Order: sequence, then structure tokens, then C-alpha cells
Amino acid sequence: MKINYSDQEILKGEKSIFLAGPTPRGEDAISWRKEACKTLEELGFDGIVYVPEYSTWKPKESYNDQAMWERIGLTEATVIIFWIPRQIPEMMGFTTNVEFGYWLHSGKVLYGRPDGTPKTKYLDWLYELDFNLKPYNDLKSLLECAVKKANGANEEQ
Repeated sequence: MKINYSDQEILKGEKSIFLAGPTPRGEDAISWRKEACKTLEELGFDGIVYVPEYSTWKPKESYNDQAMWERIGLTEATVIIFWIPRQIPEMMGFTTNVEFGYWLHSGKVLYGRPDGTPKTKYLDWLYELDFNLKPYNDLKSLLECAVKKANGANEEQ
């Protein structure tokens, strides 16, 4: 598995999973993406994992560079998982909402959030209405499905 962070040049040409969702702010915050990468490693995923955070896990420095890196990564990704463990005010995820709507019908999106996550009812409703699927409520199950999808499984979620 190759982890491609947003302070690195985008890797291309392999199956890949983009870890979309809110990014914790502040130096002391622990990103949910660390657990996601560990789980993907345990699942034996052998592609690229796009992590829209710096390899140092420090906050981003340049908004435009970060936004462009994410845009390219989302375009290149085989699968885009939206995991939304929203916390207010620490991890609001306003950009995540826009990205979710933008990419929802790309054929790449899988969506989940922990039960009880605030401000996700509309995202849940869209996902259920458009795909007749319930959101995943645990990260491991979401990632298991993402690995199958990235590996070309034609199964329904």
C-alpha cells in the first residue's frame, strides 16, 4: 500500500482510495485517517491511499495548493470514501459537504458516519434516495467495501 499525502506529488495509474471527510484542526488533534490507513493495511489493500493531509499531520499551509491536490486526487481515485465523524466545532466539515454533493454521482462514492453524528441527515437522505443504501456506521465496514470496489468487485454494497 502506498500512502499519498497532500504535501507530496499525486501518484497516478493504480487502483486507489481517497479518504474524504473532515480534517481535524489544530496541532493536538488526531486524524481519523490514521486509523483508516492502519485498517486498509490490515485488509491487505495494495493500491494508493490518498490522504488529504500533510505527511507530518500538521495543518495545511496553502489553501490553493491543498484544494488543487484534493481535486486531482479525487479525479484520479478509483473509490472515494466519505467518512464523516463530524464534531462541532472541532471538525465541522463544511468543505466535505460540498465535495460529497459534487462527487456523489461519480460512481466512485461510498459514504458513512458514526451513529449520532450531527448535521448529516441531509447527506444520509441523499445517499439513501439516490442509491437506496444506508450509510455505513463504522469505518472498518466502509473500508472493507472500498477495498472490494477498488479491486473491481461488481457486488452491491
